[in-house]
Amino acid sequence: MEAKKSGFTLIELLIVTVIIGVLAAIAIPKFANTKEKAYLAAMKSDLRNLATAQEAFLYDNGLYYDGPLPAAAIVWDPSRGVSITLQNVTPGGWAAVSSHTQTTKTCSMFVGMAPPTAPATLEGQVKCVS
Repeated sequence: MEAKKSGFTLIELLIVTVIIGVLAAIAIPKFANTKEKAYLAAMKSDLRNLATAQEAFLYDNGLYYDGPLPAAAIVWDPSRGVSITLQNVTPGGWAAVSSHTQTTKTCSMFVGMAPPTAPATLEGQVKCVS
């Protein structure tokens, strides 16, 4: 009587390794794209929150805040990794551009009489570009 050996053959192990490699090749780019979307969502959210903080500052002080961010004068701080620069701040409006340390894309928005900052084209709408 012959003894039966159990285990996997070399071919079976190679096939499993190839299948795992194919799955990893599909998943890794999708994961990188998801991270990029998260950075853009943080930048967009911060610009919308800045708009709310600017309106509160306007009602308290009679003008929009014009200075570096974050600041004690305005009750709002950007998310970690996000930096926002105010541009064209006037009594009638403001514009801002946000960027993130982990991506080259930027987002912008403008409010009121401030000239649009590319890529924003509609007042109050946040728009992003690479």
